[in-house]
Amino acid sequence: MYAPLGAGGSGGAAPPITLLDGGMGQELLRRGGDQPSPLWATRVMIDHPGLVQAIHADYFAAGASAATTNTYAIHHDRLVNNAMDHRFAQLHDAAVTEAEAARAAAGGGLILGSTGPLGASYRSDLMPPHETGVGLYAEIAAILAPRVDVLVGETLATLSNVAAFLDGCDRGAPGKLRWISVTVEDRDGTMLRSGEALADLAPYAARADGVLINCSAPEAIDQAIPVLAAFGKPFGGQGNGFTQITSDFLKPNPTADVLVNRPEMTPERYADFALGWAAQGATLIGGCCETGPEHIAVLARRLRAEGYDIV
Repeated sequence: MYAPLGAGGSGGAAPPITLLDGGMGQELLRRGGDQPSPLWATRVMIDHPGLVQAIHADYFAAGASAATTNTYAIHHDRLVNNAMDHRFAQLHDAAVTEAEAARAAAGGGLILGSTGPLGASYRSDLMPPHETGVGLYAEIAAILAPRVDVLVGETLATLSNVAAFLDGCDRGAPGKLRWISVTVEDRDGTMLRSGEALADLAPYAARADGVLINCSAPEAIDQAIPVLAAFGKPFGGQGNGFTQITSDFLKPNPTADVLVNRPEMTPERYADFALGWAAQGATLIGGCCETGPEHIAVLARRLRAEGYDIV
């Protein structure tokens, strides 16, 4: 196996870090030149084949240990609304194929099979009934599991969404490694965006192989890290570079142009936050929206300078 997937070290030495990649969707917008749309990151695999692979390659070159598949938004409801549901399996295949090609060119690495929240990002009110959600996640898990190292449920905003993801993995890919990655309130990192306490994630974390915070302000992840550390599983964070999740982005069919980046969240500034998480025992560290290969390159350099092995 290429990496111990965030497992801690021994003998008091700093544990090795599994350095995750950064954002995909914003990079695709910058490089593709297309107008933002609700499925901008999905259509790009049809309109610009090879672009996703190039971004994965840049993250590997920057020092990342993993490629996160560009499958976050490939859900039936998003595709039906955009007359693309007939491409469900094809899009998953295309995304994994581009990650596999980048890994082969890099000479190794992990492939993380991403799936996003049901309903919409950050919207705790759009979660479907549990059994419906389990079936949806089971279908995705069965597609991804044979070709990825870990299944990752990303940007989960509610405990009910976490439960559906885990039960779906049990049904669709029993025994496959899986991480849960939740999103927390930007002003209170001890709360999920649903208002539920992050500490209440404990029984779900016990069923996972890793637990992270993603697509949240780095300052909020600072608050969340001690809670994650108490779960006894590999943990970490992938912060975003947005000023905040605006009300416009919570409307139906949002596009990325309603979100504003933080110009002060430079690669060095972001690395300051991430080094703080590593100092508290985090071993799964990377970036999310508005972080790019340059952030991962600086983070890799800074981690090594502090004596961490990247695996």
